[in-house]
Amino acid sequence: MVLAENVHKSFGRTRVLEGIDLRVEPGQVMCLLGPSGSGKSTLLRCINHLEKIDAGRLSVDGALVGYEQRGDRLHELRPRRIARQRRDIGMVFQRFNLFPHMTVLDNILEAPVKVNRVARTAAVTHARELLARVGLRDMESRYPAQLSGGQQQRVAIARALAMRPKLMLFDEPTSALDPELVGEVLAVMKDLAAEGMTMIVVTHEIGFAREVGDIAVFMDGGVVVESGDPREVLVRPRHERTAAFLSKVL
Repeated sequence: MVLAENVHKSFGRTRVLEGIDLRVEPGQVMCLLGPSGSGKSTLLRCINHLEKIDAGRLSVDGALVGYEQRGDRLHELRPRRIARQRRDIGMVFQRFNLFPHMTVLDNILEAPVKVNRVARTAAVTHARELLARVGLRDMESRYPAQLSGGQQQRVAIARALAMRPKLMLFDEPTSALDPELVGEVLAVMKDLAAEGMTMIVVTHEIGFAREVGDIAVFMDGGVVVESGDPREVLVRPRHERTAAFLSKVL
């Protein structure tokens, strides 16, 4: 579902990604771990072309993201074609990013109705199904400011799912939440994983990575230091950098 080949990304003189190679099969959950500044969130943003890569190739479901091959060179797609690719990639951010002036229901309806041209009646039915799925059946008329952080993040997940994506990206979805609210968001993510959704999750929730992840990837300094079965990487890390990081977060 996702293939990264020798991906490089810099911001000015700062090298953020230095030759990333990753592979995620359909239905797998990959958890990206590592210290702040290791390149995890940048990699996630490159996967849906919110950031342009400097070298290498990124593909989702067999199609290059943001580029097309012409002869020996890659050429960036027009913005409309990039936006069309992003329809298949749901993303949940750390800070919810809900529209504050819209109700919960309208937040979920905005993209399928305006972008995918789904009939409003059908979109409303699907949105209500999603709200029930994330445990917010009775919240559709509320505004984001009337919700807790955990509830807002669950609305953000429902909003991403409303586009019926084939891939979900989560960028530290629980790091902005109070500790007592983390569990309700992780429960929704566990349900998605059980249903076979392909997911890449940037997280510091080691328990979630161990329980739900199919692949754990430890990044540091813009490179993949170690990857493999979470039960191996998190319990018996092979590299000193991985072990040092885990000793601080476990």
